[in-house]
Amino acid sequence: MRKEDKSVIIWLLSGCFLLFLMVTVGGITRLTNSGLSMTDWHLITDTFPPLTEEKWNAAFEEYKKFPEYQKINIHNDFQLDDYKFIYFWEWFHRFIGRIIGLVFIIPFVYFLIKKRLSGETIKKCIVLLAMGGFQGFLGWFMVRSGLIDNPDVSHFRLSLHLTFAFITFAYTLWVALDLLYPNRTEVIIPLRKLARISLVFLLMQIIYGGFVAGLNAGLIHNHWPLMSDGQLVHDSVFIEQKTLFLNLVEGKSGVQFVHRTMAYIVVGLILALYFKSRQYSLSTIQQKGIKSLVIIVFIQFGLGVFTLLFSVPLWLGLAHQITAFFLLTAMTFSLHRLSK
Repeated sequence: MRKEDKSVIIWLLSGCFLLFLMVTVGGITRLTNSGLSMTDWHLITDTFPPLTEEKWNAAFEEYKKFPEYQKINIHNDFQLDDYKFIYFWEWFHRFIGRIIGLVFIIPFVYFLIKKRLSGETIKKCIVLLAMGGFQGFLGWFMVRSGLIDNPDVSHFRLSLHLTFAFITFAYTLWVALDLLYPNRTEVIIPLRKLARISLVFLLMQIIYGGFVAGLNAGLIHNHWPLMSDGQLVHDSVFIEQKTLFLNLVEGKSGVQFVHRTMAYIVVGLILALYFKSRQYSLSTIQQKGIKSLVIIVFIQFGLGVFTLLFSVPLWLGLAHQITAFFLLTAMTFSLHRLSK
């Protein structure tokens, strides 16, 4: 690692931390049903929440015009103080997004002027800039789906927004690792291939985690390992929607079933990677990466089970999402060390 790369690496890892924080706050926003509290998007004027009681009342009156209040909260004795609570989490989520934009763009311009970035790194950073802008669009696209007729956001759009945040984080980490470990090592093709397959299934699991969250599918079939007393696969998995495909992407039971099943596959693939890696002579850092994968995937599996059994309490649901972030971090790191 070159000495001049250190500040660039710190900058990229700071972006990783902020993305982690944003996804964490996004999880709280979802679990507290706060995502539709801000009914419009103004880049400048929404930088801070309402600062006077008059402005709070105006924002609350605007919120009352939309489906979430008219179809759900109007029946729950929903008052201004309740609105302030959900507003805070959505505002904080968007505020972190603004901070991420500033933290990325300002140092990027500085490093360009100082010629601290190689041509290859500049290209990667431009990709990151585009990914950040697209993520902001996906956030608006998701919220928009819950402000028209349906008092909830589309689970497809929510999952897209969530998964792309994970992918943006993973790519940012990958760019930082390229600078942190500039020396190439011999690639062990079978391990790299298995790690890539594991990453694909992990991303599919994250997608279905978004589906489960968007459909509130964790609130049903709160049993394990069976979906109900005496049934490994609940009957509703196949009859909730018109076709099998729709059952597996739109039905609550079907989506939960896929998420359950995919968890076993992810655990199996990571264990396979671990046992296969023992056939080769790996560096200490490669060994630590794969061992961390095994530890984290079992913690994540356990959190998933308890989150389901206790019907998704806030702290468990959040812990499950945060650990998914750690698992993706370990997977990205391990794949990078096995690839380069």
